[in-house]
Amino acid sequence: MGGLTVTGTGTGDPFAFDLITMGRIGVDLYPLTTGVPLAEAETFGRFLGGSPANVAVAAARLGRRAALISRTGTDPFGAYLRTELRGFGVDDRWVTEVPGLPTPITFCEMFPPDRFPLYFYRLPKAPDLEIAADEVDLESVRAARVFWMTGTGLSEEPSRTATLAALEARGGRDRSATTVFDLDWRPMLWREKPEPYYERALAHATVAVGNPEECQIATGESEPYAAARALLAAGVELAVVKRGADGVLAVHRDGTVAQAAPVAVDVVNGLGAGDAFGGALCHGLLAGWDVERVVRYANAAGAIVASRLACSSAMPFSHEVEEVLGRAGGV
Repeated sequence: MGGLTVTGTGTGDPFAFDLITMGRIGVDLYPLTTGVPLAEAETFGRFLGGSPANVAVAAARLGRRAALISRTGTDPFGAYLRTELRGFGVDDRWVTEVPGLPTPITFCEMFPPDRFPLYFYRLPKAPDLEIAADEVDLESVRAARVFWMTGTGLSEEPSRTATLAALEARGGRDRSATTVFDLDWRPMLWREKPEPYYERALAHATVAVGNPEECQIATGESEPYAAARALLAAGVELAVVKRGADGVLAVHRDGTVAQAAPVAVDVVNGLGAGDAFGGALCHGLLAGWDVERVVRYANAAGAIVASRLACSSAMPFSHEVEEVLGRAGGV
């Protein structure tokens, strides 16, 4: 009960990707010591960042054929990001350059277990918001077994129109393809009200994933069960509400309700946990698992990354997730 059937879209293309993600990419610069404010940090690690990029990496680590649609600057940081994507096994053919705009940088402060302030440097504009609709390979997006997009991609033009065009290419409410909307609410990246655009995106999604604050923006509801019901009412087949220390709630349109208890770890950096969760969620959906197994697996993957410093390079392999599930009594 509660399984989503992930299929192709009738193209018969043997080279179709398991997963295509679309949106934010940048360089993460993290202090190498936790508990130290940026003003006092002396050494930093450089990592591939950006939620859609990390989700693609997470899925690739689990053996899935993944690609990213995004854009960088023409600078050395952009070259670094494309090299990192290829090194992680993510296809970068649709990660193109934008002259005149710098590749974004994100700093964070790490105060475990639950305070990780982010500082985005995406001015004058992030290249990943310069994705234009006529540049998106809609045939490949349509053929992908899973397509993943985020709320940030709706925050500005031309990315907004391009993201909506990709969603429409998936077939709207035709449920033959799995389309995941990562609610991904970043208020500092918006200049106008997000609600109308979230509503439009939900009309094309089969899965919605977000925390209570993000659900509030998308549906007006933040209580987990009410938020899940509101997401289902908006048209998705599966609503996944991430509740942090309280675990995960997933509700399927067929009435299946699944919960995953939190996995106990010593938190180092919680920022990449949601991206690991997302990649593992896609992996489970592609495998055809039932909802309970999917969310338990994804929850364990997120916990692993929360116990590590980095995001992209911290994404777990399948044997690591299975080991954590085994210790927790999962299957």
